[in-house]
Amino acid sequence: MAILKILIPGYAREVDDNCIASSSTVYIEDNGKKIIVDPGTNRKLLLQKLDENNLKVEDIDYVFLTHYHIDHSLLMGIFVNAKILDDSTIFDNDLEIENSDFIPETSIRIFSTPGHDPFHCSLLIDTNEGKYVVAGDVFWWMEEDENEDKNYEWLINKEDPYVKNESDLINSRKKILEIADFIIPGHGNMFKNIFK
Repeated sequence: MAILKILIPGYAREVDDNCIASSSTVYIEDNGKKIIVDPGTNRKLLLQKLDENNLKVEDIDYVFLTHYHIDHSLLMGIFVNAKILDDSTIFDNDLEIENSDFIPETSIRIFSTPGHDPFHCSLLIDTNEGKYVVAGDVFWWMEEDENEDKNYEWLINKEDPYVKNESDLINSRKKILEIADFIIPGHGNMFKNIFK
């Protein structure tokens, strides 16, 4: 079974008409492979969290991106030995290799979750605690929304100011709520899915 740890809970907040944001950064280990999901933008914090978990940038085999928005992808290049994965491709330096439904050599499933971005994808990870979905920005909110009652309707209909296709986003949200025991949003704290 895979081991999963949230290194950095994603955050987004407005400060003096500007936005401070970085994505949830997740570390997964499965079948001996070390994976970072959405390394975000805060280099100092990321390096600190890696160090606290006895990890070095050189240790990481794969960096997986739910999508290419800069608040999720900026730091992907610091993992010098890692291959980069997205919804359908593995990038090994300048070699592009087609990929399908799993992170190679693992049981971690990649599945399409468009809406926020047309090529957005999420991960399904089986652990001893249950099924986790790293959902990227299918679900995300500003810090001031953190204490909202996250009932089913709120989760399905929460406005996304950056949405590319609202109907696709709603369908992606429903899909995740059907399969996940725990959901890690792109920005905000992980939550237990009580609607499955």
